[in-house]
Amino acid sequence: MSVNRRDFIKGAAGGGAALATAAVVSVPSPAQARPNLEMSPNAVGLLFDSTLCVGCKACVSGCKEANGLPADVNTSDALWDTPLDIGPKTYNVIKLYAEGTADHKDQEKDGFAFIKKSCMHCVDPSCVSVCPVSAMTKDKQTGIVGYNADICIGCRYCVASCPFGVPQSEFDTPTPKIKKCEMCRHRQAEGKIPACAEVCPTGATIFGPLTAINEEIARRRAMKAGEANVFERRTIGSGDTHERPAAQYVNHVYGETEVGGTQFRHMAGVPFDKLGYPNLREKSFASESEGIQHTLYKGLIAPAVVLGGLVWAAKRASHIDDEHPEE
Repeated sequence: MSVNRRDFIKGAAGGGAALATAAVVSVPSPAQARPNLEMSPNAVGLLFDSTLCVGCKACVSGCKEANGLPADVNTSDALWDTPLDIGPKTYNVIKLYAEGTADHKDQEKDGFAFIKKSCMHCVDPSCVSVCPVSAMTKDKQTGIVGYNADICIGCRYCVASCPFGVPQSEFDTPTPKIKKCEMCRHRQAEGKIPACAEVCPTGATIFGPLTAINEEIARRRAMKAGEANVFERRTIGSGDTHERPAAQYVNHVYGETEVGGTQFRHMAGVPFDKLGYPNLREKSFASESEGIQHTLYKGLIAPAVVLGGLVWAAKRASHIDDEHPEE
């Protein structure tokens, strides 16, 4: 097929117009971060009070029993469960902070304290945002961040995205799954509470609606250090109480604002950066990453439409040439 000068000029003009149109309509607006997601009014959560924790690790044992987790052995004698951190075999762990002589509990200088690590159940979770198949979910009512192993494709985006390093992947099986605390949602479906709160002997971990937990946090922050106060076990409003002197809390409740807030709140007598928790901003990471992704996707729509038009035009021209070949 030959192309004469007139057809070439017409085609070039048409292609130039199409490209100019694409350039105009495909210029995306600047990426805008969406607001942080709001917490459900029916959200449930946990409060961990480091000043009440005695390091017995009953919560670790109770969690393993409730979730059917195996022993996590990290010593040569292999005599008992010795988890060093959360992992595929351990959903929550108690760690020790010690400084100097470590003579005084819940003091930063020459003191010691216990801290609990587990899923924070973020209000605006990165793991849910990045999961390409919605294997990670956030319950719209309770706010619990759950996991569906049946649809997980093993990409481990959730592992990389979590600012707390919570989701953990199995590495000792050809069909690995993600493992994390789901706040014993299977027990809650039966009218029970999370096992870690159920077995804690001092009420260091308690369960309840977030509204009630916030009220309890405010009550404790108003306590005068050294004065006797009443603390509940298991749940807010359980009536199962014990009395002990109130501690001197640091002026920070971890999880209230970090990355948009979490449903697992922490109180302590030692700064949280000393206890291994990262200093994080209030803006969730998911709010920004989704804004960038959506802007990119919108920007690709117009070029895709124009490209489709050009392909159609080319096929149409080819069809016409086939019907009227030049001699």
